[in-house]
Amino acid sequence: MSTPESAPLSTAPRPRALAGQTAIVTGASSGIGRSVAIGLAAAGANVVVNYVGGADAAAAVAAEIERAGGTAIPVRADVSQEAEVQAMFRAAIAAFGTVHILVNNAGLQRDAPIEEMSLADWERVVGVNLTGQFLCAREAVREFKRRGLQPELSRALGKIICMSSVHEVIPWAGHANYAASKGGVALLMKTLAQELAPRRIRVNSIAPGAIRTPINRPAWETPEALERLLRLIPSKRIGEPEDIAEAAVWLASDASDYVNGATLFVDGGMTLYPGFEDNG
Repeated sequence: MSTPESAPLSTAPRPRALAGQTAIVTGASSGIGRSVAIGLAAAGANVVVNYVGGADAAAAVAAEIERAGGTAIPVRADVSQEAEVQAMFRAAIAAFGTVHILVNNAGLQRDAPIEEMSLADWERVVGVNLTGQFLCAREAVREFKRRGLQPELSRALGKIICMSSVHEVIPWAGHANYAASKGGVALLMKTLAQELAPRRIRVNSIAPGAIRTPINRPAWETPEALERLLRLIPSKRIGEPEDIAEAAVWLASDASDYVNGATLFVDGGMTLYPGFEDNG
């Protein structure tokens, strides 16, 4: 509740709202992660471009940020491996002094009907999509606490953004491992937000819908596939990676300082049960 004495707060991040801060973006060599890394850099953040495969692609993202006047380094780490996550944070701290923002974006799919899904594929998806978010968040919180508040840079001690999916709430036949991992992300995020809010650490999620990225190319690359997909999206367009990047910049900035424990669905209305738009 505002008072006459309250200082007015901006409703949108300033162009350089993240100046002086450092962000780690996992899975940043392509797709959503790439756009988020570029968006955070444009807002002034130093960016660690994490990747596990595709060193050239990660280097290209870092080079693109540098050409635009930003600062970035590529760092390889499999987020499902504790030692590699810890090494990534050490690299970030060595390069930039500390970490202020974590975007837990790394994720993958290994799809199969449940009777055909291997234990290896179940464990790999859950390991990257869920355990990876836990490992990275834990290291981020440790670093936030070690560094302490820097009020000249941010009102928050630290910001964690978990990349979830509309499938944290929408069941997805043939994708049990993926949907289970994203359902887990939803409650991991909320639990961390509840636990860490008194320490001035904000934890939120972005839940993308259908976004034009390589991971879901078959769903949009032909006119027939795109037509089927758009039946599920009330906004009648597929999302672009930049739509997610804009949301991430806002959640990382002081413009969202009173937002904690929220999932921001960036999905063109996919979670609005579009099958009922004509009265069912």
